[in-house]
Amino acid sequence: MKHTILICDDDMAIVNSVEIFLENEGYHVLKAYNGREALKYIESSEIHLLLLDIMMPEMDGFEVMRKMRMDYNFPIIMVTAKSEDLDKIMGLNLGADDYLTKPYNPLELIARVRSQVRRYTKLGGQSQTIETYGNIYKTGELILNPIKREVTVDGDIISLTATEFGILELLLKNKGRVYTINEIYEKVWKDHAIAADNTIAVHIRRIREKIEIDPKNPKYLKVVWGIGYKIEDIG
Repeated sequence: MKHTILICDDDMAIVNSVEIFLENEGYHVLKAYNGREALKYIESSEIHLLLLDIMMPEMDGFEVMRKMRMDYNFPIIMVTAKSEDLDKIMGLNLGADDYLTKPYNPLELIARVRSQVRRYTKLGGQSQTIETYGNIYKTGELILNPIKREVTVDGDIISLTATEFGILELLLKNKGRVYTINEIYEKVWKDHAIAADNTIAVHIRRIREKIEIDPKNPKYLKVVWGIGYKIEDIG
């Protein structure tokens, strides 16, 4: 199956060069030059990953994320010339799965795209098979079903992005075990680079906001100060 990558950037030269790299890797590429064009593609095509520039005319990348995360959970890699941590944190809070700062190494871009697409198709894409998955994972009233790619709390279905689902699945299937930030990054992103603390922390906060009644006093997703994170084994 050929996976479809949507590139959204107002710099035509960058879009064309990234298109060449992605097509050489076997991906099908769609191109948009502003946020409105990107949303039209999202509504009319099956997208497996969005490469999204932040600073664009008409509608910036932050607004695109706000709108599409209401209905779509395929991965977003934000690509921006801005290196400030606040912009990265804002993008992650709005639903981005990863980020790259321009200028970037094309090999790093391809590696991140491949990692995100692999996880997305494994968790919810067309290539999944029942044999890929094991048991349903549960603690208290938090239940994760890998086959359906479904998470429920107290019987209510929780909507998670592919990255959020991957983190929660890792922790829940190993409930009680503490994972460091770098271990989570390596196992979920499939990347052995040193993880940025903010990236994991923002994803953890988003998961807590979705699964916890009181995210500031979590029942399920706990921090072990100075070490990492774990899912409490409630039984």
